Amino acid sequence: MPVSLNRCLLTILVSGIVSGCVTSMPAAPKDQRAVYDPWEPMNRRVGAFNDSLDNVTLKPLAKAYETVLPQLARRGINNFSRNLLLPLSFVNNLLQGKIKSSFSNTGSFLANSTLGLGGLIDIGSDMGLDQNREDFGQTLAAWGVPDGPYVVIPILGPGTLRDATMLPLNFAADPVLYMKHDRTRLTIQVVRAVDLRAQLFTAETLIEDSFDRYLSIRESYLQHRQFLIYDGDPPDDDDFYDDFEEDFEEDFEDDLEEE
Repeated sequence: MPVSLNRCLLTILVSGIVSGCVTSMPAAPKDQRAVYDPWEPMNRRVGAFNDSLDNVTLKPLAKAYETVLPQLARRGINNFSRNLLLPLSFVNNLLQGKIKSSFSNTGSFLANSTLGLGGLIDIGSDMGLDQNREDFGQTLAAWGVPDGPYVVIPILGPGTLRDATMLPLNFAADPVLYMKHDRTRLTIQVVRAVDLRAQLFTAETLIEDSFDRYLSIRESYLQHRQFLIYDGDPPDDDDFYDDFEEDFEEDFEDDLEEE
């Protein structure tokens, strides 16, 4: 199922929001909850905590970051951050038997880290080296491990139980973690987090009018994970979004009646 670049970017942005748009709307009754979100009441509470934390930390920093730094500098930081994730992708492509993608990731990482001034310039893409990004959660999915329940992780935001259990391994594959100079390591981690948060402002404006933003973020995240797991060609699953579609139709009808 081909997916346009704009749609991919939108789902990436929406799914990455650190629950910054979760509302205080009450959770659905137990018998009406989606089968993949049995922990909805807890997820909403964690989302509210993430929202409060984000409002006093990353969000104001990201606004200042966008104001102070020109777009060219922000692009360089984003390239640097993405380049640091290539070793993680290399390992997981290898574990999934995607040998060609593994070597492509390796070539891109080496080119960006040397000719690309430590990753600030994406030389690999200019050389035609694809960056097939994979993580340990995607590898488990490729091995047949089911998603498990949807969960909102404190500070980190949306996930599934399968992906949440793989977070320690994903973090362990980050080269920055092994830098000996504490101040340099901390600075890079903070700048990367602020850069990521700044990229989410567009997504927030796109979903700010949602009737229930929690549901919008949840469905966008789950859809995007399927997109990644199946390398851009997920199978059709009409039943997967039945609950969300029914809620949306009911909300739309209520809005029409109010008008």
